[in-house]
This record gives sequence, C-alpha cells and structure tokens, in this order.
Amino acid sequence: MRREPDVTVVVAVYNTMPYLTECLDSLIRQSIGLERLEVVAVDDGSTDGSGAELDRYAERHPDVVKVLHQPNSGGPAAPSNRALDVATGRFVYFIGADDHLGEEALERMVDAADANEADVVVGKMVGTNGRYVHQKLYDGNHPDVSLYDSALPFTLANTKLFRRELVEKHSLRFPEDMPVGSDQPFTIEACVRARKISVVSDYTCYYAVKRGDASNITYRANHLARLRCVERIIEHTAGLIPAGPQRDAVLKRHFDWELSKLLQQDFPALDLDTRRQVCEGVGALVDAYFTDGLRDGTGVKRRVRFGLARSGAVEELTRAIAEETEHGAPPFLLEGSRAFATYPGFRDPAVGLDDRFYEVLGETVAGRLSAGTRLESADWDQHGTELSCVLNLRAGITGDTSSAVVALAQGAMPQSADKAGARKLPADAPRPQRVGTLTADAAEDGGTLLTARIPLAATRSKRGVRLYVDVAGSTYEIPVRTQGQPMPLARRWGSTDPHRVAASPNTKGRLVITTAPLWEPKPSVGARLRRTLSRSKRK
Repeated sequence: MRREPDVTVVVAVYNTMPYLTECLDSLIRQSIGLERLEVVAVDDGSTDGSGAELDRYAERHPDVVKVLHQPNSGGPAAPSNRALDVATGRFVYFIGADDHLGEEALERMVDAADANEADVVVGKMVGTNGRYVHQKLYDGNHPDVSLYDSALPFTLANTKLFRRELVEKHSLRFPEDMPVGSDQPFTIEACVRARKISVVSDYTCYYAVKRGDASNITYRANHLARLRCVERIIEHTAGLIPAGPQRDAVLKRHFDWELSKLLQQDFPALDLDTRRQVCEGVGALVDAYFTDGLRDGTGVKRRVRFGLARSGAVEELTRAIAEETEHGAPPFLLEGSRAFATYPGFRDPAVGLDDRFYEVLGETVAGRLSAGTRLESADWDQHGTELSCVLNLRAGITGDTSSAVVALAQGAMPQSADKAGARKLPADAPRPQRVGTLTADAAEDGGTLLTARIPLAATRSKRGVRLYVDVAGSTYEIPVRTQGQPMPLARRWGSTDPHRVAASPNTKGRLVITTAPLWEPKPSVGARLRRTLSRSKRK
C-alpha cells in the first residue's frame, strides 16, 4: 500500500495548453521522487484538450496523478478547493497550470519546512516571457520571516508550500465568488496563523509564465471586477489583523499595487459611470483603511489619486491621469523646505484635499525632475575677450526657485543615475556655487524658465551642463538634455591665446561644453630633445 505522500501538488486547469504539458513534466521530474509526490489536477471544464492531456498523465502515472473533471466554475478557486478536499500529503503546494517548477523545488521546500518547523515555505519565483515577479523577498534563505516586516506582502500568490495540518485546522479555502485574487485571502490567513514562514532563495523553484497572448486570468479582469476583489481582500485582511502598523504593513501592498492599478493610464478611457463607481469604491477603502502612516509612506502620485478618489473628484482625477500620461508629471511648487506636486485639485476649495496629499514626503523625485527639465536654447555672448555661455532651460519647478544653480560640471554622472536621468546628491556632497547670473521667469507650461549666463575660462575642459535644485530638503543634480535643440556654431575667442568653444550632446543626449586651445602649443626644445632620445633608446 502506498504511504502518505510528503506533498500534494494542486493544479487548477482551464484551457492552458500547450503550457500544461511543461507544467506536468516539471512535476513528474521532481527530485523528491514519485513515491513522495501526489498530484491532484482539476479540469475546470477546459475546451482546448487540457482535460485529455491530464488524463494521459494520469494513465501514465496512476499512483501519482489524480484527475478530477468538473463544469467550468469561472475561476481557479473552486477547482483548488475540490483538490484540497482529496489531498493526502503532509504539505500542499499550488502551481498555475501554465507555470512550471525547477527540478529540485519540492524537495528543497519540504526539507526547509521540516528543518525549520515552518508551516509555510516560499520558494524563489521568477517570471518568464516578460512576466513581472517581485524579487525583494529572495535576498537570501530565511528560516523565519514575518509577514509584517519583510517583502512577503508583495508575494501573496498561493504558489507556496503549506502544511496541510494548518490548512485543515483553520478550514482554509478559496472564496469561490472572486474571479481574480482568490488566492490572497487564503495566503494571507495562512501566513497570519503560521508558526513560522521560511524562504528558499538559493534555488529557483518556480517559473511564472506570461502567456504569449496574455490570456492569464490576472490580465483579463475589468476594473469593477478587480475593485470588488480587492475590497474583499482588504476587508478579509482587516478582519484578521487589528488596526495598527502590522495591518498597514500588509495593506500597503494593496494600495501600492491593486488599488493604484485601477487609477492608471486606462482610467480616463472608461465610461463616466464606471469611473464614478471606481472612484466611489477606491474612495471608501481610502477612507476606511488609508491611515496617516500609509498616506505619508505612499508616493505623491498615488497619494494624490487616492485623495481625489476619496473626495469624489472624478473630473480632477481623470485630468490628473490624462495630463501626466500626455505631458509628464506637473511642476513641483517649492516653499522653503517643502515641495508639492501641483496636480489638479491642489489647494482647490471645491476638492478640499489637505496639502499633505500633494506633498513630497521622503521619496526620491529625480526621474520627474529630469523629465521636467529641458534645454530651450543655447548660445554664446562675447564682449571683447570675454565669452559667456547663455542657456535657457525649462525646469519643472515653481515658487521659491532661489536654490537653483546652473553649472558646468567636470566628470560623468554615475551610471546609477542613468535610469532616472538625474540623482539625489548625498547629504554631505559639495554643492556647486553659482557662477555668472541666473534669472527665473514663469514658463508658459507652468514650470520655470531659467536663463543662465556662465562665463567661460580659456582652458582645456569638457564639462556637462547640470541643474542643481533643492526639493523637499534634498539637493538634486540634473544633467540638461539637448532634446534635438540646435546647437550654436563653435566659437573662437581670444587673440594672444585663442581658444575654441563648442556645445554638443554626448552619447546620452546630455549637453556638454568643450573648450580647448585653438592651436596646440609647440613643444619646447627640451621636450623635443627628450622625445628624440627616447626614440633612440627604443631602437
């Protein structure tokens, strides 16, 4: 008689060919061995041959693969629950029918569960075919991580190893009326009730596949369906975890991900009634669960959108998203050490949102400053032997711009600044002093037009044009991009010691000012003699 398996793998299947074959192959090849493995696959009314493929594997491996067939239920919850009802392993593991496992995955996770006495084990997961998988949790093997002070809330899929005793003790099942996200209430409750949660990071256990046609159920649900599901998830979480920092630590994920995704670029294209319903639903969740701590720890773009939804400001919210999509982030209003993103509704009595929703609070805004900074024109201004570079820049700032400095900086920007296009300087970094003059005027598009007149020295140098500005207590260094603007012709200046100056973009499109002697000085007699002697020695 076959002994109790160590692990039951649950596979909920609906129209996942041809991915299903690789999924099943990866299970049969597991190093844990077939005698320690049970696979329970539930065909949820597939019409693409998935059911027949399951039956083929069950026929090949009758002691390992158990297949159940049922009419389509509309989601993975019902087939997963049915599989749980017949599972016999010490542990249960859930896998998407279009995904697959690394060969040693189950063995490593079961070993970790036994060694650490863990009720939940998270194996390292990676995405394939462009599927995004959050990686912060996998920074090392962890025998015991907390749901409340780790990246675990950002890894809440049910693709984990669960001790079946825990599942049955607390009657954990998937809510069958949730078309998407039904795994989160199950996973969150299991993690809340687990004695220990372990992480296996030194081996890739799980490969999450994004189908070529993006037909995974996660990618298909509409706004209102997703809203109803996240309402259920948040309310379920609130019922498990008392109000306070621990609840906030879990719900931060749902505000940062699920809710914020409802208020992205596709929101303005929704019909007005749907936009109103989304606003009403998001606003209710913000009102009930978006604590001051969550608010202040959320980036200003998301925070403003949540605030506008809570205020029922559908028009302003639509405009905020549409304008940012088309034109980029709005300018920052600088007021002393504080900075505010001037999205629609800012200080509008009809909207009634506190300034705190619009304030930059502890986040880095290098990318938005870079996107809002552009060269309008560049030219030379010569008076006798004196030559200045005259630069007109548009900067995405308004208000108190007295901290702004336009300078010529030696050396390249660090590569770490390439993605954002700018960087926040370390607190102890030296700040360049203003050389020449700088004037500021309001730009037509709401930013500030800076006109810098920088005197040039007759020397050999190659320096980048940078804007330095203080935003919310931090100094940012922003390389100025030419963005296709015409460059002034190279200029010669000086009579006794003539030099040449040129303005050009570097390989990254950033403006560089180069000065050099017009003619290379002739080497001295001594230098020529030393060079001749050196050549003679080499012969």
